[in-house]
Amino acid sequence: MRIWHPCTQMKDHEKHPPVFIDRGQGIYLYDRQGKSYIDAISSWWVNLFGHANPRIAKAVTEQLTRLEHVIFAGCTHAPAEELAERLLAVVPEGLTRVFFADNGSCAVEAALKMSHAYWRNLGRPEKCKFIYLSNGYHGETAGALGVCGDRLYAAPFTPLVVPQIEVVGPECHACPLGLARESCAAECFGGMEAAIKAHADELSGVIIEPLVQCAGSFRMHPPAYLAKLRQATTAAGCHLIADEIAVGFGRTGTMFACQQAAITPDFMCLSKGITSGTLPLSVVLTGDAVFDAFYHDYHDDKAFLHSHSYTGNPLACAAACETLRIFEEDDVIIANRPKITHLQAAVRQRFAGHKHVSDIRSTGWITAVSLAADPAAGRPFDERDRTGFRIYREAIKRGAWLRNLGDMIYFMPPYVITLEEIDRLTDIALDAVEAVLG
Repeated sequence: MRIWHPCTQMKDHEKHPPVFIDRGQGIYLYDRQGKSYIDAISSWWVNLFGHANPRIAKAVTEQLTRLEHVIFAGCTHAPAEELAERLLAVVPEGLTRVFFADNGSCAVEAALKMSHAYWRNLGRPEKCKFIYLSNGYHGETAGALGVCGDRLYAAPFTPLVVPQIEVVGPECHACPLGLARESCAAECFGGMEAAIKAHADELSGVIIEPLVQCAGSFRMHPPAYLAKLRQATTAAGCHLIADEIAVGFGRTGTMFACQQAAITPDFMCLSKGITSGTLPLSVVLTGDAVFDAFYHDYHDDKAFLHSHSYTGNPLACAAACETLRIFEEDDVIIANRPKITHLQAAVRQRFAGHKHVSDIRSTGWITAVSLAADPAAGRPFDERDRTGFRIYREAIKRGAWLRNLGDMIYFMPPYVITLEEIDRLTDIALDAVEAVLG
C-alpha cells in the first residue's frame, strides 16, 4: 500500500483495507464487485445533487473543450465572472466582492489574512488576534489550526501555530441553563461578549461555523447566538467571519446559515457544496469596505498578496455555475423541505428511546445521534472499544457509507435521496448500531 490516506490510522487497513470505489451514481457508490453503498455523508459533506450528475458533468465537459485552466492573476474568464454574479445574487446583502481559492482551509487562511491586513492597511497592525469557539473546526492548515477548538486536530501541532483566543461555545445539547435551543435567546452569550470587550483593541475578528459545528461533534446553536455575535463584533469594531464551508448551500435548511439570523458577516467562506462535490473550489466573500482598504497605488504596498496555482479554475467554476443553476431552476431549498422533515423524523423514530442514545439533534439536512454506554449517568463508551468505528464498519457491510465521528453517527446525504432511500438508510443505521450494541 503506497497511498497515505487522510484522517486514517493506516494500520487499521491491515484489517480493513480501503474500499475500492469504482464509480458513483446518484446517492450510491459502487465498489469493483458492483456492491452499492448509500453515500450517507455526501463524501465528506460535498455532494449535493448526486454522483455523476449529468447536468454538472455536461457543463464541465463543455468547459474542458474551451479552457481547462489559466493563471488568475491578470486574467479572467467567463465561468468565474458568471459564478461571481450568481453568488452575489444569493448571499446575504452587503457581500459584494468574491476572492477565489481552491479548498476550505485555504479560504479560511485567506479570510484570516485579509481581516488582519485590512486593519494593518488602516494603521491598526495591533489588531491581529482572533476569537474562536471551543470545538470549532476551520481546516488543518497552520492559520486554520490557530482557530481550531478541536483538540484532536490542533493539539499535536501547537508549537507550529500562532495562539489565538478560545471562548467556550454554546452547549445546547446539554444546556447548563436548562434551556432549549429551539426557544432560547442565547442567554449563554455572556462569555463571548466579555471576551470580545476584553480583547477589542487587539481583536481582528471572530470566526464561527454558523448554527452547526460539524467536525466539532455536531454541536448546534440557535440563530439568536449569531445575531448577538453580529451586534457584539460591530460594537467592538472587529470582523465577523462566517465559515459556511460545511453548512452553506442549503445544509441548514436555508441557502446559508447566516440568513436564519438575518445577518451579514464581514467575511463568508464557502467551499464543499459549491461545486456539488465535483471539483475543488472555494471562495471568500466580503464587502466594499474591506475591498477598498486594499485598493491603492502599487507603491503603497497594500495589495492582498495571497494566491494558489488553481485559483479560479474554469472547470471548477463551470461546475459551480451549474450547481447554482440547479438550485434556481429546481427551487431546491423549497423542494428539500419534505425530505428534511422525513429524514429528521425517520432518525428519531428509530433511535429515540434506544438505551445507548444520549442525544439526537437536527438542523436542516444535518442530523446527529450521540451514543454512550450509560446516557443517564453521562458515562461514555471506553475509547479503546472504538464503538463508533465498529458501527461504521457494520454499516458498510450493510450497504451504507455512514462514517462515524467518535461515538456518534450522523446523516448528511445528497439532496437527491428519495423518501424510500431515507428509510432504507436509517434502517441500515439502526441495524448497524444493534449489531454492535445489541
